[in-house]
Amino acid sequence: MDLTIADVIQPLWFMLPAYIANPAAVIFKGKTPMDFGKKFIDGRRILGKGKTWRGFFGGAFSGIVVGLIQNFVSVNIKTPLFPPFSYSLSHAMLIISLLSFGAMLGDAVGSFIKRRLGIESGGKAFLLDQLGFVLMAWFLLYIIANTWFSENFLKPVPVLVILVLTPVLHRVVNIIAYKMGKKSVPW
Repeated sequence: MDLTIADVIQPLWFMLPAYIANPAAVIFKGKTPMDFGKKFIDGRRILGKGKTWRGFFGGAFSGIVVGLIQNFVSVNIKTPLFPPFSYSLSHAMLIISLLSFGAMLGDAVGSFIKRRLGIESGGKAFLLDQLGFVLMAWFLLYIIANTWFSENFLKPVPVLVILVLTPVLHRVVNIIAYKMGKKSVPW
């Protein structure tokens, strides 16, 4: 198997809406928590104070805007390194929305799991923090846009690229956000 630069770049290119949505939520913050301050049957918060509606939708919207810009550039420039999500705007919008909202939903599910494990908001959960948003975005793509997902991600190289590089990228972005004062912890 000959590995090309496109084999590495394309999966990262397609994941960019999810990669943008996840940290953009921190920038939008917000006051109204997604769980409205409610506790689960175990007595702990459902999600925690860090997951807000404004952050959820602001993050998803940011991912969608970036994805639409990507698609516009790809359709008009036509380079094999940066293919479009789709030449159909409605299909591209579907894919981009699934990636963006999937990332935000995955982050919320990760928070739910962390609260059940007794990990407080802002606490570390190795791999859950780094890959939960990716796995949920992929899950939504798999159930709603299976053909596109299979053609672009359901192969060994794209899976390995995303699963290996995402934790590294996640760490770098969190350190930057911490140094900018947007996060209270660098993870």
